[in-house]
Amino acid sequence: MRSSYRPRIVRLVLVAIVLGAWPFFHILPVIAAAAPAKYAVGYATFTARIVPLWLAQEQGFFTKYGIDVEPIFIRGAPTLVAGLAAGSIHIGRTGGSAMLAAVAAGHDFKVLAAFNTRNTYDLVVRPNIKRAEDLRGKTFAVTSIGGTSWMGVLLWLEHFGLDQQRDNIRFQVIGDQAVQVQCVENGLCDAAAVDGVFTKQLKQKGMTVLGEYTDLKSLLIGQSMVVPNAMLQQRPDVAESYLKGEIEALVFSLAPKNKPVVLKALARWLKVDASGAEDAYLDLVRGVDRKPFASLEGLRNAQRFLRSRNPKVGDVKAEDVIDSRLMRKLDETGFSTRCTLPTAQA
Repeated sequence: MRSSYRPRIVRLVLVAIVLGAWPFFHILPVIAAAAPAKYAVGYATFTARIVPLWLAQEQGFFTKYGIDVEPIFIRGAPTLVAGLAAGSIHIGRTGGSAMLAAVAAGHDFKVLAAFNTRNTYDLVVRPNIKRAEDLRGKTFAVTSIGGTSWMGVLLWLEHFGLDQQRDNIRFQVIGDQAVQVQCVENGLCDAAAVDGVFTKQLKQKGMTVLGEYTDLKSLLIGQSMVVPNAMLQQRPDVAESYLKGEIEALVFSLAPKNKPVVLKALARWLKVDASGAEDAYLDLVRGVDRKPFASLEGLRNAQRFLRSRNPKVGDVKAEDVIDSRLMRKLDETGFSTRCTLPTAQA
């Protein structure tokens, strides 16, 4: 990121983590209560499902609705959530599992929308793994423990009747999907749950697709819009403007006439060639929800997996974490069908 804003935010987050400042995070948003010049939006992974955020900024949709947004990549959902708690990240683009853990720790966050609630991960394994039973004792690459890719792996294990503890299955926190591909390809990990664009890369290297995304029907809560409840109460106009910008970008990205612009954005952000951009575009089309309502069932699935690691998560009322009022307002007024899209900026 070219501005000086990102280093300042990252330093704040890292210092807070190093100093063990979690107990004091609840007072920091008060310090940052004045409206910032820019709203920092943190995201923790590079996938096609982030493209509405990127395009909303690049195509001027946030500006159209009166807010200045700066997307900031933060490696790992736990660090992103720490930034939200500290007030140095204003809006989070993250999965429901990491956010649930934060709520269980006492932070008042709300999920306002979810841009994907269906599984989009294929299960790709090393060539020596022929059957689901062969996954016993193996190592899976994940972005973080408690993150969306971690939940995707657990859903696949459940689908195959496997259990992480019983079957001695290990998780290796390695980074985003591009790094996971390298881990599996080099034999440092045995398997990963990845999107189609990365599935193709691994197949070309001789890996095996043990499960295709369509085989897994369980809902999850993936790329979501998460905000501190204090911000939602104090600046509902900002939350609504942001959501309008993302929804308009979603409509834009799925419009066939805009496919060339979307392909260029995917190639640039994901660092893939033209063929890889086409695969990523398919991931986008099949993975995003046209009406991004957060899924209560998906959040409860995350809660079910997390409470074995953190019993406090089981005490969270999932229905109180989702706030769908803005989504209902936009849906009832037909906002997504009324979006007037300007000529694409290449």
